[in-house]
Amino acid sequence: MNTAAHDALAQDFVAFAVEVGVLRFGEFKTKAGRQSPYFFNAGLFDDGLKLGRLAQFYARRLIESGLAFDMIFGPAYKGITLAAAVSMELARLGHNKPFAYNRKEAKDHGEGGTLVGAPVRGRVLIIDDVISAGTSVRESIAMIQAAGATPCGVAIALDRQEKAAENGQDLPWSAVQYVSRQLQLPVVAIAGLSDLLQYLQTTSSPAIAAHAAAVHAYRDRYGV
Repeated sequence: MNTAAHDALAQDFVAFAVEVGVLRFGEFKTKAGRQSPYFFNAGLFDDGLKLGRLAQFYARRLIESGLAFDMIFGPAYKGITLAAAVSMELARLGHNKPFAYNRKEAKDHGEGGTLVGAPVRGRVLIIDDVISAGTSVRESIAMIQAAGATPCGVAIALDRQEKAAENGQDLPWSAVQYVSRQLQLPVVAIAGLSDLLQYLQTTSSPAIAAHAAAVHAYRDRYGV
């Protein structure tokens, strides 16, 4: 993979996320109960233009990574639109891949079951916005394996690169590291906390750059 190209892609993504208000700075409480100086809300990629741009970043990052996969799986709910959008963008770039997703409750009519879309088979890429605790990934792996297919990796938008937490205690690894090491799945991220820090150090906006110290302090305390 071309590291310089990856860095440029990551910087472009962070700038885009800030521009459209998906990545915000201030004081936010995370699921782990931490006070974070930034917040990434992928639910705000909420119109065609923003979702299309997001899909472009995922597709370019996946192609760049060289990860081999036969289809895309999007865990409900955020993963559903991501799987569809990224599948469309990959096809536009000459890499047509089927996609599927799950519903939260099984249907007993129509096609039935919990899986919707293309038949789940071959090497399956799981796509989501972030990995917070790895729960969604584990559930996706179980569904994919139950269908007789093989999970082959996870694609996410942002890797927070911070220690996971369990029962109020910090763990020595991040949620992404848990997935890659314990679950033996490669994780492809468009950008990470290190890319966010680089953006804060190079931005031409004094108002945005003012948040660099707080983000640095957060990484020093919780980073991996």
